[in-house]
Amino acid sequence: MRVHVADHPLISHKLSVLRDARTDSPTFRRLTEELVTLLAYEATREVSVETVEVTTPLTTTQGVRLTSPGPLVVPILRAGLGMLEGMQRLLPTAEVGFLGMIRNEETFEAETYAERLPDRLDGRQCYVLDPMLATGGTLAMAIDFLVARGAREITAITLLSAPEGIERLERDTAHIDVPVHLFSAGLDERLDENGYIVPGLGDAGDRLYGIVD
Repeated sequence: MRVHVADHPLISHKLSVLRDARTDSPTFRRLTEELVTLLAYEATREVSVETVEVTTPLTTTQGVRLTSPGPLVVPILRAGLGMLEGMQRLLPTAEVGFLGMIRNEETFEAETYAERLPDRLDGRQCYVLDPMLATGGTLAMAIDFLVARGAREITAITLLSAPEGIERLERDTAHIDVPVHLFSAGLDERLDENGYIVPGLGDAGDRLYGIVD
């Protein structure tokens, strides 16, 4: 698995504002979208394209376009929805699928409660959106799910990652015979006893949408 932690000053600036407990939900959502667009620029560097002939006002020339079928963007509900618009700014024609996953707060293991994806993903590049790579269980399960459907390459995009989550993701994807990449805006120190990233930014879903009882 290839891991890329961003080092761009604009990304660092926006991430610092996201961390601030005083940042309200509207600002948090806007900055998340902007941050994901910056991350997606790097994460799509190897997106699949094909050569085409383009007619300009003066002549014809060679260009490229996204191959068909194009990439599939998969936000993990609910917090991943806050990253979707930022991704779509860069890939407006990409199809979108959804995975509903939740962490069991007793076992810290992920559980799937909903999915809306094509039955087959043969030959597709998939971009998985999940704000926090904490214990790694959710992303590992999501990647397994997409590989089982036939995805040929998977790129995960996160706002923050913990060393424990990266280690588990590397371990749990070692058997997968497709490329897996991780792009994150920041790598934090550790997980606390409750499985939350420290220093982190709190619960991303609650910061995006408010607390739902």
